[in-house]
Amino acid sequence: MELKNLYARLPSVDRLLNHRLLEKVVDRHGSAALAEAVRQTLDEARQHIRATNSLPGWAADEQQLAQAASQRVASRQQMQMRPVFNLSGTVLHTNLGRAPMAEAAVEAVSHAMRESVTLEYDLDGAGRGHRDHAISALLQELTGAEAACVVNNNAAAVLILLSTVAAGREVVVSRGELVEIGGAFRMPDVMRQAGCRLVEVGATNRTHLRDYQQAIHADTGLLMKVHTSNYHIEGFTHSVSEAELVELAHQHGLPVATDLGSGALIDLAAHGLPAEPMPQQMIAQGVDLVSFSGDKLLGGPQAGLIIGKKSWIDKIQQHPLKRALRCDKMTLAALEATLRLYLQPDKLTQQLPTLRRLTRPQAEMQEQAARLLDCLGSFAGAEFDTATAACLSQIGSGSLPVDRLPSWAITFSARDGRGSTLEALAQRLRSLPTPVIGRLNDGKLWLDLRCLEDEAAFLANLQPPDSAG
Repeated sequence: MELKNLYARLPSVDRLLNHRLLEKVVDRHGSAALAEAVRQTLDEARQHIRATNSLPGWAADEQQLAQAASQRVASRQQMQMRPVFNLSGTVLHTNLGRAPMAEAAVEAVSHAMRESVTLEYDLDGAGRGHRDHAISALLQELTGAEAACVVNNNAAAVLILLSTVAAGREVVVSRGELVEIGGAFRMPDVMRQAGCRLVEVGATNRTHLRDYQQAIHADTGLLMKVHTSNYHIEGFTHSVSEAELVELAHQHGLPVATDLGSGALIDLAAHGLPAEPMPQQMIAQGVDLVSFSGDKLLGGPQAGLIIGKKSWIDKIQQHPLKRALRCDKMTLAALEATLRLYLQPDKLTQQLPTLRRLTRPQAEMQEQAARLLDCLGSFAGAEFDTATAACLSQIGSGSLPVDRLPSWAITFSARDGRGSTLEALAQRLRSLPTPVIGRLNDGKLWLDLRCLEDEAAFLANLQPPDSAG
């Protein structure tokens, strides 16, 4: 067919805009956005004609072109940050946004977004307040610290802490605690950026109090401990406790800081979970400054929290970096609402999603797997053997890396034994309206049910669009 005849089969922009299928699209997206989508759709069809001397399959008639334009304008409004079903087996999955927010936090953020709020306004004096005030008051009550400071993540907390306390001076740290966390966040690099000079003491597996003692001299600015939350050394090991380090440091008039990384505000062991050091324990042992995250074991939004002696916190608040690293009103609203849940400890496992999922009984997940097996087997199809199996979840985000939580999963095995067949199923699950994220391991696709709370929504998500509802 001649090119001019192929081009002639394409409608004009105005004709396609008036197609009945696009009437509701105009109401939803507006005429300007739809017109641009129609132009792009027709341009793409013309490019295909020039390249192949044929019409694309999706441009065979006006109805298909209208559908293509509708899909194009809708895709431009499709959020890239989408909700997913996290069945990966990692509860605090960094790539999936770590901790889900409690309903109280969601509501607080919604109010902060919709209305004017008392971010830096003192209702008592009708003057300017401090945006960290509410968080500081809550952390003082929960940890026993004299004061607190909030920045946008824990890496920022460590940076501003070091910049304030020890810029231009030496910071003494055990070699076994020079961690790298996540995207190339290395403690030595952060110290260099903060203007500190790192002094390594001890060995990778054993550091003694005398190692710190021998490193102290006139240019020492800080003794520091870093909780190795993302790895664990076993065997012939020794480390110095915060209490021992505080006694030594204060004899020499030096401060002590501890970076806890994840930071848990409750005794996890009391909930049947592996123990993790708590900020309030560090404060009780006399540590001057403690930094930890708001979005990991604490279960709140991404934030870096620094608690400790008021004299040091006041200096941190006055540091020029504080304005660059401060949190916005949404983060502060979510963090305050999350911290207030800790004032009701007996309700925490119900109200805080992170703790609720971490403490979910294996038997409950096993029962859920039995209910879901047939439906997921039908979804996968005859190419797969579908079964239920015990598995182990991990906490994630560098928290308690060697500890696992007994869980239960649905597994899929490809009958042809090909990994590509399993990957195709994983892709199908990721292509659902709400993507389902599993993990490929040991020749199987695993859907770990630890984080699956809304079972009805999950089942509805598996249904084809024409059968939903």
